Amino acid sequence: MHVLNHFSFPKKQLLLACKKNLMIKKLLFAGVILLTACSGSPEKAARESGKEIFFKEMVHNYGDIQQDSDGTYEFIFKNISDKSLVVNRARSTCGCTVPLWSKEPIAPGEKGKIVVKYNTSVPGSFTKSVYVYSTAANSPVKLQIKGKVIPRE
Repeated sequence: MHVLNHFSFPKKQLLLACKKNLMIKKLLFAGVILLTACSGSPEKAARESGKEIFFKEMVHNYGDIQQDSDGTYEFIFKNISDKSLVVNRARSTCGCTVPLWSKEPIAPGEKGKIVVKYNTSVPGSFTKSVYVYSTAANSPVKLQIKGKVIPRE
C-alpha cells in the first residue's frame, strides 16, 4: 500500500501539470484567434469609415536631421474609393514647408504622393502641418512632419 501511494503522488503532480499546460495552450490559442479577428487592415477600416483617400503614414518624424540637409519626404496615398479623385491643393502651415503634388486624377486603387520639402537651414525642433484638399469625402487630410535640425559644427 505504501508503495502505491509513493507512485501515485507523482502521477497526481503530472496530471496537474498536464492540465495546467493544456489551460495555457487554450489561452494562447484564444489570444491568437482574438488578435487575428481584430487585426483588419488599416485600409479596410478606413474604407469602412467612409474615407476615400488613404495615407498609410500621416506623421513623418525626421528625427535628428543635419542643418542644410535635404528635408524632402514623400507621403504616399491610395485612392480607396470607386471613382477617380483629384488633389486640388496642399497647404502648409508656414513658408518653411513646401508641398508639391500631382494635378492629374488618381484612378480607383491607384497611388499618388504629396512631396513635402522642409527648409533645414534653421536649427531647432519643428512640427509642421500640411493640409491636403481633394475631391475625396474625407478632405482635407492633415499630414505632419516633425524633427530636430542639428546645427553644423
